[in-house]
Amino acid sequence: MSTDSSASFRAIIGEPADIPAGNIAQLFLEAVQAYDRPDALKYKKGGAWHSISHRQVYSNVKRAALGLVALGIKPNDRVAILSENRPEWLISDFACVMSGATSVPLYPMLPADQIAYMVQDSEARIVFASTREQLLKVRELRGSAPSLEQIVVYDEEIATEPDVLPFDGLLELGESAASELADDEYRQRALDTDPHDVLTILYTSGTTGVPKGVMLTHNNLYSNVRTTLQVVEIRREDVSLSVLPLSHIFERMVGHYVMVDAGATICYAESFQEIGANLSEVRPTVMTLVPRGYERIYGQFKEAARKASAPKRRLMLWALDVGSRHTDRVLAGQRVSASLALQQAIADRLVFSKVRELFGGRMRLFVSGSAPLSPDIARFILSAGVTLLEGYGLTETSPIISLNNFGDIKLGTVGRPLPGVEVAIAQDGEILTRGPNVMKGYYKMPEATAAAIEPDGWFHTGDIGEIDADGRLSITDRKKDIIVTAGGKNIAPQPIENRAKNSPYVNQVIMIGDRRKFPILVVVPEFDALEAWARSQHIEFRDHEQLVSDPRVCEFVEREILNTLADLARYERPKRVALLPRELTMAAGEVTPTMKVRRRVIESKYQSMIDRLYED
Repeated sequence: MSTDSSASFRAIIGEPADIPAGNIAQLFLEAVQAYDRPDALKYKKGGAWHSISHRQVYSNVKRAALGLVALGIKPNDRVAILSENRPEWLISDFACVMSGATSVPLYPMLPADQIAYMVQDSEARIVFASTREQLLKVRELRGSAPSLEQIVVYDEEIATEPDVLPFDGLLELGESAASELADDEYRQRALDTDPHDVLTILYTSGTTGVPKGVMLTHNNLYSNVRTTLQVVEIRREDVSLSVLPLSHIFERMVGHYVMVDAGATICYAESFQEIGANLSEVRPTVMTLVPRGYERIYGQFKEAARKASAPKRRLMLWALDVGSRHTDRVLAGQRVSASLALQQAIADRLVFSKVRELFGGRMRLFVSGSAPLSPDIARFILSAGVTLLEGYGLTETSPIISLNNFGDIKLGTVGRPLPGVEVAIAQDGEILTRGPNVMKGYYKMPEATAAAIEPDGWFHTGDIGEIDADGRLSITDRKKDIIVTAGGKNIAPQPIENRAKNSPYVNQVIMIGDRRKFPILVVVPEFDALEAWARSQHIEFRDHEQLVSDPRVCEFVEREILNTLADLARYERPKRVALLPRELTMAAGEVTPTMKVRRRVIESKYQSMIDRLYED
């Protein structure tokens, strides 16, 4: 593509804007001064929730930042954070900001060998490790990471280990240094950080190839935070529950920096297993989730309807239909009849109010990102009286490129570009974007950077999309995931997979069919629902392996799924369904840390099973 890229675009939306540059130190210091609340952060320990004030956060960040300096950390040195979501994560991150270090967040669920690669590649000098499990991973790599000088640990139970520095010990180092440095000088040094300096290096969890270190600058994140808050209203009285990994840019930007900048209280979920209890305890008003979270909520509702008595099942399905019709008319700006308004009020009182109670009873806003969300699931959440805004972006774009807005939601789209962000559709359908949110480049990979970013600033997302007449963007699929059948037909698998996941019997689904005669689906069932159905049919089974091997079960699931896809074009329609006996996992290399399926890994690992389906 030439430097005059716009000449070869099918369509372009958004336009440059004069957005003042800034750094994350500015964002942090302004928030501390503006809000000064007693419950800036909340966490659960010993069965009770505890609060940390803005003043205490500021004090701990300052001591941690000066502690890093006392350990010899200089501006642009790399410091890795290997931890679950907790207050120490935020303090460590802002300590890097205030000391000028470059943070390297690492997913805590990653195995030791992948963590070793990222620490080695980034040349991190210090690693923050949260628990014994994470400490053991870091110990494994010490001999192969010559840059690593110090491990700082969070948990008290490992604080006495001989080769570590307790987090409190780091704060004590900083306390000593603080007495020799005036507070104004400490703050000014951080505020003087060049907005275009690298703030963080995040390693992509790509579905193929070696992870690449994405270099995001202070201004990349600063601009994305400030323009997001022009579109999404987050209030200082809001309470957020932080669930998604902070090592992922979506939660880092929206659930971390946006919440800090807006003055909302951040509550850290204990774990994924405790989300239900945590929701009822902190009763959040805003939350970020990836589509898998919403799929589970929707699946639980449909499974509850299936198990309910006949009258209750009819009520739940009636409410679902009423809510869908009401939501569609509201989103389209059409008049809602008195009859439909009354039906919605009844459905809300009898059904949807109970759905909201599952979220804690105060939820007003969900933000969805990281992967496409089924319009049916979005419609369900909106019907329950909770605003759901779906956005689009990548790690390389800090991450948000476009976002639906309050009062301007169109299901099936990811809204319009943020202020100052441009989006274009290339001749081959690929989405390109440029703006202040686009990364500086890939760490130590100049060729990959040049391949991704055009000389005039356009970044290749690798996604296929369309722009509608109202200037809204919709995502079709990943460019590399497009299936080309043996007959030369192009199929975008994601929308079809999303429709299949609407079935209460489907947990995960992958379409296969590249260079084959027709597509098929590889499915991980929702085992609770499938086991209940099998028992109702008096089908005996010892385990999941035997369950999914039973011809009656296979035929039932295949019929359930394929009937929902019967209106697809003939060449798009899957012909067979294969069932797997277990959930796809990151440990097995089958999904990324953000739960994106590694399609080629699945096709390779289960090739013999897939080949048998085609032979049959």
